[in-house]
Amino acid sequence: MRTLISINEDWQFCRQDIGLDAALKMAGEDETPHPAVESVTLPHTWNGQDGQDGGNDYYRGACWYSRRLDFPVLNQDEEVWLEFGAVSQSADVYLNGQLLAHHDGGYSIFRVNLTPALQAQNLLAVRVDNSKNRTVYPQRADFTFYGGITRDVRLIKVPASHFALGRSGSQGIEALPEIVGNDAIVRLEAWTDNTPDGYVVEFSIEGEQSATATVHNGQAQAAIPIANVRRWDGRQDPFLYQASARLLDDAGLALDEISTRFGCRTFRVDPETGFWLNDRQYPLCGVSRHQDRPEVGPATTRAMQDEDMALILEMGANTIRLAHYQHDQYFYDLCDRHGLIVWAEIPYITEHLPEARDNTLNQMRELVCQNINHPSIVCWGLSNEITAVGGVTRDLVENHRQLNNLCHQLDPSRLTTMAHAFMLDMDDPLVVLPDIRSYNLYYGWYLGQCSDNDEWFDEFHAKYPTAVIGLSEYGADANPAFQTAIPEQGDWTETYQAAYHEHMLRMWQKRPYIWAMHVWNMFDFAADGRNEGGKPGQNQKGLVTFDRRLKKDAFYLYKAWLSDDPFVHICSKRYVDRAEAVTRVKVYSNQPKITLVVDGQAMATVRGDRVFEFEVPIQGEHKIEARSEQLMDAIQVRHVEHANPDYVNGGETVINWFDQDEAIERDGFYSIKDTLHEIKRSPEAAALLAAVIDKARAAYGDVAEHVDMPASIQRRMDASPLNKMLRQAGQAISPEMVRDLNRRLNKIPKTI
Repeated sequence: MRTLISINEDWQFCRQDIGLDAALKMAGEDETPHPAVESVTLPHTWNGQDGQDGGNDYYRGACWYSRRLDFPVLNQDEEVWLEFGAVSQSADVYLNGQLLAHHDGGYSIFRVNLTPALQAQNLLAVRVDNSKNRTVYPQRADFTFYGGITRDVRLIKVPASHFALGRSGSQGIEALPEIVGNDAIVRLEAWTDNTPDGYVVEFSIEGEQSATATVHNGQAQAAIPIANVRRWDGRQDPFLYQASARLLDDAGLALDEISTRFGCRTFRVDPETGFWLNDRQYPLCGVSRHQDRPEVGPATTRAMQDEDMALILEMGANTIRLAHYQHDQYFYDLCDRHGLIVWAEIPYITEHLPEARDNTLNQMRELVCQNINHPSIVCWGLSNEITAVGGVTRDLVENHRQLNNLCHQLDPSRLTTMAHAFMLDMDDPLVVLPDIRSYNLYYGWYLGQCSDNDEWFDEFHAKYPTAVIGLSEYGADANPAFQTAIPEQGDWTETYQAAYHEHMLRMWQKRPYIWAMHVWNMFDFAADGRNEGGKPGQNQKGLVTFDRRLKKDAFYLYKAWLSDDPFVHICSKRYVDRAEAVTRVKVYSNQPKITLVVDGQAMATVRGDRVFEFEVPIQGEHKIEARSEQLMDAIQVRHVEHANPDYVNGGETVINWFDQDEAIERDGFYSIKDTLHEIKRSPEAAALLAAVIDKARAAYGDVAEHVDMPASIQRRMDASPLNKMLRQAGQAISPEMVRDLNRRLNKIPKTI
């Protein structure tokens, strides 16, 4: 039988490409270590700090890990394999100086047979490389590509004849159920290595029947019926069965045993009514997730992943898009156990690289083979915003066609999907290449108005009523330190983020054909190319902060919509100093009515639907409570003469700093209040505008370079006033720069 041994401890690490000989020496006990060597415990990343502090300058290169590997001499009928949970992005694995394996792709399991080079005492060395290249995805995206051995590492000792360990990192067993009426037939398949024809695999399902099958060409298949099957039913009842397989030699001796959990469910997606689970309409609303944390990056513990799941469940989400790469197997297990519907995808993102087609296919093969038994997963994501840089090309389309075919070949039971960039015209044939599709839309944040989301979906559904469409990304950045009484697009306040999501939830509620809606993002995450919103190196669209310590107001809005757990939440707790004489108090709750109590006196009771608003006169300091039966939440506020500058992005005391400049508008001349369309009429004004746009793009690192904007989207942008666009640049464009731009525009006569 197989034996599993963790080897996360006792690694030596060097943040330089010191070469194989030096790496082997740093693992030896009697050698003088390289001065840059440190002892580490896996999982580990070398970009836990420089990949999160902004500047787009984190180290991308080769580093080395090594350790001693003492192991008893094996019998002739035994093998030892090394299993990596993930190595980012490329790995060369050496044992005793011999190169045994190379792997490209930083997020999937891969295994190496150590047996040919194994001795009683061994030196194991791994060269890990996250350098920029054009053959391994991802290479351009709005998140940090951490380098390191970022998940668990273990040894697997098995008999020479064993269930397959080299089949794209798979478990070696598949359990695929088909439901017919109240019953199910579970098709079981197992793969073996070094197994003569005639050996037997004994399949069983816990609490159900068993079946045997003879191995032929390294495969064995059987089918086991389940009467009155208990369905895996989302969050309501995420019931899991367990299937096992035992490998028996020709004398009936058990050699190896493996098991997997699976669920029995049906699902479909309708272009008019959205997602259906087990023959009932099941509207999907949830989040996307990045896996990283402050300092540790993606090298997260199981306790951290448990905390992520607990927060997602508390919010009430029933679906999660695990972006933009394969996540830890443990997190897929959590999704199975808690009933979340999952979109799984590979990191084929932002820019198509013709040289990397094989890598996309290999990463997809690993994603599907390693995750096929998870009932939570309903679709395989082919790519994300892949047309953002370079647009649609023949090679890109062919790459997607091959990925689509591969998914259906490996797993006919699930759908394929894509997350399209908002810049991709809805009429492009690429849109309908996968089975279903979604768009990443940021109207109301990066461009346009919130209502543009409504209009976009109405237009798409009217033009293509038989095409399934969803919303794979949408969001607005919010630094909880920034507060305001008058939220405006682009101000980075917690207040605007909450108001934005109020609109988006209402938009979704009115359109049942949207098959799934995934907030971008559940948590703030590292994007080292960013420098905005008071936190360099972070994308702050999360409903929860990067460290998971603070739930933003928008988190509670979704909880009010999606969760049945009774609660009351007063918004803007961090907005203590208030300069307005009458302040607005907003409450989120899933209760039917809220009573507001000010300084111990009931002020008003309001009936409503999730969002409750009150106008409260303030003088001095006040304690304000929101109550519903036994539920209560409270805030402290105080009236001040002048607005608190700490509440404003950039630290200025006037939120609308560009609106307060002297004579911002001059009759007959341009100003920043004019639309982009108006400014572009003048070549001189257009040149000033182009320079500003280049400056704004620089705030987002290389991900924003060379973005192609189709005419339909450009028209929406051109209809926006320049001052709204300038907000999105954050600290990259200072108030002084805006004032200077306005003064220069004020000197250019308008073109009629």
